[in-house]
Amino acid sequence: MPEVDAAWEEWLSSNVVRGCSPDSMIEAMVRSGFAADAASVAVHRTLGQNSAGAASVAAVAASAASAASAASAAVAAVASTASAASAATGAARAAVAPCTYQYDAVPVARGNVIRAYDRDVRVLMRCERPQVIVFADVLSPDECGEMIERSRHRLKRSTTVNPATGQEDVIRNRTSEGIWYQRGEDPFIERLDRRIASLMNSPVENGEGLQILHYDTTGEYRPHFDYFPPDQPGSAVHTAQGGQRVATLVVYLNDVADGGETIFPDAGMSVAAMQGGAVYFRYMNGQRQLDPLSLHGGAPVLAGDKWIMTKWVRERAYG
Repeated sequence: MPEVDAAWEEWLSSNVVRGCSPDSMIEAMVRSGFAADAASVAVHRTLGQNSAGAASVAAVAASAASAASAASAAVAAVASTASAASAATGAARAAVAPCTYQYDAVPVARGNVIRAYDRDVRVLMRCERPQVIVFADVLSPDECGEMIERSRHRLKRSTTVNPATGQEDVIRNRTSEGIWYQRGEDPFIERLDRRIASLMNSPVENGEGLQILHYDTTGEYRPHFDYFPPDQPGSAVHTAQGGQRVATLVVYLNDVADGGETIFPDAGMSVAAMQGGAVYFRYMNGQRQLDPLSLHGGAPVLAGDKWIMTKWVRERAYG
């Protein structure tokens, strides 16, 4: 039976913020293998002191229990074909409660070729739900090589935001090394910042500094969200300046022989890591809703290594 680990806690918190009903969350957890009473307790705890929410949880627990036996049979059949590693990751993403995210117009320009500041960038694929765009030629091979060589000897173990404190913690779900560059810190970085801002159709000042990440063979980043969960205390530390993250661009600095794709597990989508290419995804709309289908991760590198460059964009000027 699955446990309510950090990934499930993030899922619960995100769905509460999105306005999902206790009923839908409990039923989703039951479909993923939880006992109805355990699911009810987890949802109740997440709702906290909300007495109305607690009453709703109690009211739906009985109906969720009646679905548990049928759901457990289906879960057992799936589990018999899944590896231990994929089951652990799958538990974090398996259930998405049925809340409605309103997809509005993506800000990226239309067309199959986009003039991004100083470079023509080809569009390879567009997806509407979630809003994902795959590009080619965002960086030249020489630019990719320069970015790798600049970063190689400055790498440190990557961190993630602690949801309770907002501090940066090293966790086992993210096995990479990285380095941050100040926005516009030299002419080369400034040119890339301007190109990416033009491609994403966002002001340069709304972007965080470029982050370079390196993954060795077996390195991965398990499925997660890039936005800061609004209900978690630690998020306030990061949204106080610049507001919420709204979109991400991941640029691939080298070809990966096998593995290392950017995966969107709830959308059934993956993007292969090809040098100079990139994947854009947007997860906050004009109403400040957050898209649960933006759950994504970096699949394990099965051969060779992987270098990527990431740009996160905020609601307003950052830094």
